[in-house]
Amino acid sequence: MKIILDVKSILDLSNDELFANLSALNPSLRLEVNCFQQLIIAMGTKHKTGNTNARLIGRLDAWNEENELGEIFDSSTNFRMPITNSVFSPDLSWIENSRLEKIWDIEGYLKIAPDFVGELRSDSDSLAELKRKMEEYMENGVRLGWLIDPKGEKIYIYRLQGENSEQSFDEKLVGEDVLPNLEIDMKKLIRK
Repeated sequence: MKIILDVKSILDLSNDELFANLSALNPSLRLEVNCFQQLIIAMGTKHKTGNTNARLIGRLDAWNEENELGEIFDSSTNFRMPITNSVFSPDLSWIENSRLEKIWDIEGYLKIAPDFVGELRSDSDSLAELKRKMEEYMENGVRLGWLIDPKGEKIYIYRLQGENSEQSFDEKLVGEDVLPNLEIDMKKLIRK
């Protein structure tokens, strides 16, 4: 479940320190800011979504350890989008080493779009809202995005070049040129 609050008249959500304090005061909530500077409050996920997300992160981490091309981040990491000024915390994300070296020592939220983001649709998520969020990731420079819908057993693949596609869980999910040699079998990954 998500709640969207229009608080821009009383809170400057573009202020990283204020947003960090708001997040610290509400550690059980997942807070984001959309491009309209509205506060998005997301509740925790159910056990199946949490398990699937942990398993996805595990696959990405194993690939990353083997290839050493960048660093992965979990859903508690906030990124301030460089163009729309939104603050998002994707379910899983990855940044290539060459870009990470320039920003690793920065304090506060990174004002950068990851190279890769993955969003896992939970039962309470609106598919239309998640698709809009994926489009916004691309607008901000994300090179590859996966919107994984376990309920519909579909994966919506977003690419920076705009050549988006979708596939079923029957096909292996591949990292393309962003996450080379990464393959995930969603049928095996999701526990029914």
